[in-house]
Amino acid sequence: MQRRQLLQSIPLAFGGLSSLAARADEGGAALRPSFRAPAQIAPMRAQPERIIDISVCTRPFRPNGPRIEAQRMFGRTVVHHYGHGGSGWSLSWGSAMRAMPLVLATRESHIAVIGCGAIGLTTARVAQRAGLRVRIYCKERPPSVASSAATGVWTPDSRLLTAEHASEPVAAVWEAMARASFKTWQSMLGLPGDPVAWHDGYFLSDIPFDQDLPDSGPDGEPEYAELEARIRDLRPRPVSLRPDEHPFKVAHARRFTQMVFNLASYQRLLMDDFLREGGEIVRRDFEHRRQLAGLRERTIVNCTGYGARALFGDTTIVPVRGQTARLIPQPDVDYMLYLRGRNASMVPRRDGLLVQAQGPNDYNNDDTRPDRASSEEVVRKLASVFA
Repeated sequence: MQRRQLLQSIPLAFGGLSSLAARADEGGAALRPSFRAPAQIAPMRAQPERIIDISVCTRPFRPNGPRIEAQRMFGRTVVHHYGHGGSGWSLSWGSAMRAMPLVLATRESHIAVIGCGAIGLTTARVAQRAGLRVRIYCKERPPSVASSAATGVWTPDSRLLTAEHASEPVAAVWEAMARASFKTWQSMLGLPGDPVAWHDGYFLSDIPFDQDLPDSGPDGEPEYAELEARIRDLRPRPVSLRPDEHPFKVAHARRFTQMVFNLASYQRLLMDDFLREGGEIVRRDFEHRRQLAGLRERTIVNCTGYGARALFGDTTIVPVRGQTARLIPQPDVDYMLYLRGRNASMVPRRDGLLVQAQGPNDYNNDDTRPDRASSEEVVRKLASVFA
């Protein structure tokens, strides 16, 4: 699938799901499960006045992928661990496990972690499990960190690196991180607050799925690596549905199953576990890397995400703007929606129905001001598929 087709099929926040959908009918009708018409699918109350929150974050995309390496600086070892694009939450556990040998090689029993977002918190927990004492230094903590605005869908290859950097060794490392993360996420199923859950969803399209969408013209985004095929065994295959097997006002539909993170409860779980096991959090706003010399710890893990561009001078980081909006929760709406060609999606979470659209100028855009009009337009698009 070419990049343009991928961008227009599904918002990139949901990574390789479009390629899954494209292969849904491989193998012929003999592999197609039988679906009866749903007895009742609760309609989404898609009204702009039900929006209760709009959040904007800046994804830290690096064309050559996440930075996981150690560097000596100011008499200390700094382990860089950042630059996961739109895959921070999804890859967090496996990525932290890969960074940990660099931390343990310093033989320090007390370490510092800079940053309290998806990568920082998870790295701190993995370090604690390895027997280390951890202090987090951060300007903000959840729910004020940028990663709190994420969609919360398991997409380990979303805006992770460009196709030209996806060599076989790099892809193999990614696969190992993705599988390790997936296994850890599955261990959290059924915990109080449902931090992790699986949901059915629907790809909806006005034209056949085997027809390409019209090209809307260049947008400056690169060709992203397509890695999903390496972990296709980790989730069920999508299936095309007949008109009598779904209630939506579209000509074509596919059903799929996907993992979702309830970020509000999950972040609280991480914070509670971190503090209960002796972790400390110190508010600190780092304006220059020389300030690292003032920390008492001699091993420091840099999990600053997009902040590494200014703090460590990493100009390879490209900001990718992402805006999400939440509608008043609807417990009876437990399915996901993706409108192919209309650039609109919905994910059911305990803290509300999260809606999102990919903006035409998100790439290399660090503007974090909310645009309510665009979120309201997404809600209206979603409303159009309900009778």
